Amino acid sequence: MNQLYHNTNLKCSKVITNSYSTSFSLGIKMLKKEQRPAIYAIYGFVRYADEIVDSFHGHDQETLLNEFQEETFTAIERGISTNPVMHAFQWAVNEYKIDHHLIEAFLKSMRFDLTKKGHHQDSYEEYIYGSAEVVGLMCLTVFCKNRAEYDLLVPSARSLGAAFQKVNFLRDIKADYLDLGRTYFPNVDFNNFTPEDKTQIEDDIKKDFDHAFEGIKKLPKEAKFGVYVAYIYYLMLFRKIKNTSHTEVAEKRIRIPDSKKAFLLFQCYFKYKLRLL
Repeated sequence: MNQLYHNTNLKCSKVITNSYSTSFSLGIKMLKKEQRPAIYAIYGFVRYADEIVDSFHGHDQETLLNEFQEETFTAIERGISTNPVMHAFQWAVNEYKIDHHLIEAFLKSMRFDLTKKGHHQDSYEEYIYGSAEVVGLMCLTVFCKNRAEYDLLVPSARSLGAAFQKVNFLRDIKADYLDLGRTYFPNVDFNNFTPEDKTQIEDDIKKDFDHAFEGIKKLPKEAKFGVYVAYIYYLMLFRKIKNTSHTEVAEKRIRIPDSKKAFLLFQCYFKYKLRLL
């Protein structure tokens, strides 16, 4: 394969990641250099699938998602694609032998967003698994040197993905509910969102964060610092949401300023170097 073509496709996924997420971009930069292209490729793929269901209004989103799914598995089978995002992703899948079940579960959750406007507990857990936990498991496949190491870290990787996704849901209540007509949290009426509702959701998220941290400590050293940086950013965002009233959370998107992110990076590096992690 033409190496220039291949490298250019990988750079496209990096551009997508840097454009869409400063937090994940920061975490990826802290990974071992050899791991970064695959993580960029995974992020670029899941981000573009998410765009189809979230922002391609006025177009036939179901047809576009069907085509996206078909193109995904065709690219994986062929080992090449003329679509830069697909080419980068198929390379990551084939290079690291990412389980196709994870991809199928992810695309199934994306399809939920086209039809489901609310969730009961079972569908909520299935959606969280497909939309977030499997993405963490794709990345874990890249990080781990063998299957035994991967299997050991699966539960905590799933918890980390779940924590990130639930924080996003809590942060994006207004956009999801008012703009997209979606409610993800079961048994919560956002026309009557109460402090008790918010506390119950936060208690659940804290359990995910606590469990995830135990796994981060066991990650291979090449991946540990980068994952820890992303973990700390989301934990800080979660704490800021906890300290914000339920009415304010429902009315605006909570953010962490870039200056604060830089300070968090310094703190993470300090702890890592002192082997406090």
